This record gives sequence, structure tokens and C-alpha cells, in this order.
Amino acid sequence: MVRQWVQRSLWDVVPRDHRMSAQELRRRQLVTAGFVVLGAIVLGILLRLEQGSTAFVVMSFVLAGVWAVGAFASGRIHLGRITVRDMEVRPVLQPILIGAVLAAVFVAGALVVREIPWLADQIRNVLGFATEGYLPVLVVVTAVNGIAEELFFRGAAYAAITQYPVAWTTVAYTIATAATGNIMLAFAAIILGVIVGLERRASGGILAPILTHITWSLTMLLTLPAIFGV
Repeated sequence: MVRQWVQRSLWDVVPRDHRMSAQELRRRQLVTAGFVVLGAIVLGILLRLEQGSTAFVVMSFVLAGVWAVGAFASGRIHLGRITVRDMEVRPVLQPILIGAVLAAVFVAGALVVREIPWLADQIRNVLGFATEGYLPVLVVVTAVNGIAEELFFRGAAYAAITQYPVAWTTVAYTIATAATGNIMLAFAAIILGVIVGLERRASGGILAPILTHITWSLTMLLTLPAIFGV
């Protein structure tokens, strides 16, 4: 039962017709490439700002805006469907549960990592943002950025790549995350990128990746500070 559930959520490809003409594909590729450059510039500015400051929060929303605008400017974005009981439905419960399971695995890993000083310091550096400002603001920032990242990387970028899109979008997302210089964030990006990439491949849309991403990221935001004492 569980095996079949996981297979339908992450592996079985639901039939769909999302074909693009050569001109549409070329346009999507050019728009996506342009917004990758723009996003990299905004990210570079963001990383120079003090975590938790008003400017940092504002620029985080600007970056989310770049990813979201880039996604919709590149072409049509699909929500996707999966098969449940021989019916095609929007993936809602399944990706939320996958995000929760993934978060539980990371929480278990965090209990081990906190005993390794140099890795624990890497995570505490990430969590510095979580100790600044008001929690509702942090929740909104985290959720909005998670949605925007999936719109772009599993929406526009995935559709723009004609071969091995799961692998290449994971690489692109990991590189963007690695720009922070934090090895633990880059490692998390690899794991998350593969999971949401498989969801995108199976469902043909961005709804499942978005729900998994924000479930995972919000759980990390709320649990890791307690684990690492920040």
C-alpha cells in the first residue's frame, strides 16, 4: 500500500499533453536564462545584507518576485495531476505528507549533526535569520520564497530543459543555494531538489513540488532553532 502510494506520487508519470512548438520552447529557454541571470544578481545583493534586517526581508521578497515573474513570463505553468484510485486528481495530501516525512528525516539528522561542532555551526549560521524579527514575518518569507522557487525551478526551468530535467534543475537549485557558502544548505537543496523534481516529473506540474517544499521548509523553520538552541 505504502509502496504503491509512493510510486504514484514520485514515479508513475500521468499522461498529459504539454508539448510546445520549437518557437515556444526557444522562447521559454531564453526567458528562463535571462531570469537566471537577474535572480543571481538579486541573490548576490541579498547575501550582502544583514540577516533579519528590514532590507534583507524586502530583498527576499524581491528575489521571490524575480523567480515568480520569470516563471510566468516563460510560458504556461501547469498544476499537475496524479492517479489516485484510478482517477486523476490534483496532488494535495500526498505532497504534504512527503514534505512531512522528509522534514522528519532532517530533524532526526539534525539530532546527530548537532553533536558535530563544525556542521552544527553551519546550521546555526542558517538559523541566525530565524532568531531575528517576528516569527509571522519569517513564516511568510519562507513560504513565499518556497513557492516562488518551485514556480521557477520546477516550472519554467524544468520545462525549458529537454533532457534529464530532474537532474539539471536539482543542480541549478543546488548551485543557487550553494551561493550562500553554507554546505548544509547545499546538501539540503540536493535532497529536496531530487524529491520535488520527481514529483514534477510524475505529476506534470508545480503544485506537488510547492506543497512538499513549503511543508518541509516551514517545519525546519519551526523545529531546528529548538534543536540547536538558537
